[in-house]
Amino acid sequence: MASLKEVAQLASVSLMTVSRAINQPQRLKPETLARVLHAINSLNYVPDFSARRMRGKSSKVSTLGVLALDTATTPFSVELLLSIELTAREFGWSSFLVNITSQEDSDRAVSQLLSQRPDGIIFTTMGLREVDIPERLLDKNLVLANCISRGKPLPGYIPDDFDGQYQAMKALIAQGYRKPLCFYLPQLTPAGVSRRAGAEQAWREAGLPETDLRQHHMAWGDEHYRDVVTLLDEVIIGGKPDFDVLVCGNDRIAFLAYQVLLARGIAIPQQVAVLGYDNMVGIGDLFLPPLTTVQLPHVEIGREAVLHLIEQRPHRGLIKIASPLLTRASL
Repeated sequence: MASLKEVAQLASVSLMTVSRAINQPQRLKPETLARVLHAINSLNYVPDFSARRMRGKSSKVSTLGVLALDTATTPFSVELLLSIELTAREFGWSSFLVNITSQEDSDRAVSQLLSQRPDGIIFTTMGLREVDIPERLLDKNLVLANCISRGKPLPGYIPDDFDGQYQAMKALIAQGYRKPLCFYLPQLTPAGVSRRAGAEQAWREAGLPETDLRQHHMAWGDEHYRDVVTLLDEVIIGGKPDFDVLVCGNDRIAFLAYQVLLARGIAIPQQVAVLGYDNMVGIGDLFLPPLTTVQLPHVEIGREAVLHLIEQRPHRGLIKIASPLLTRASL
């Protein structure tokens, strides 16, 4: 990698002139600036902003570090991480990502992140969950994205899972569905609890019999997604479903449910409607018929977390971001 000295030599200027070309280009004569920029491009020189901060020198570029617990290792995280990067870039900040591959890996990841001296830190997870924030981060400029701290109250941005399911259930009721079967996420998850509460609230407000709202929480672990097959077979009597809409805890559950229903000769939505949750990237429109689902606001969460740091917002509580219903052909 080219050095500042090599750029100065190629452009026949001093090290100070190269520094000014990078940080204060308006102070140079146009012909001098052009010569330095030509040398930078020719050598593919990349300014070392992190080293400059470590030496205590000023830089106009601020840096945002992202600590990602599972976020970058799942196919559902694209929108969240991309939103963070694009928003930081929009406001002239640089960003970098450090993965936490396990709880035991936390100390290594935190040390790696802090060694870069970031001006702000985003701690993010994939799948809303409670987390233990490492002690060394608590006095830093920190914001949470898609997670909740178990200990000290910290600023954070999370999906409004209660309202997302509440609005979706209201829409089902308005369309005349009266025999829902709900397969929620596990009770161990904050989203599983909040979404069930939202559905129940909408059902009560409509004055409908509680006994007609059949609800089931899936067991914890990816291996239990296949439980959907058994659960559905128990309520499909003689090839006819004993429910008129299936409310799924996420789009993965809906994916399995589609296979079971269609394999049993049950038409969607003519005999049974299906509602998902998450709007998995690039998947919802590939269902046949396309899946009605609730959008997890990953783009908005990422953007708001970045703006919290850039704008130095003072609040230290959680802000819930709306999760809108995306109506497609499965209702």
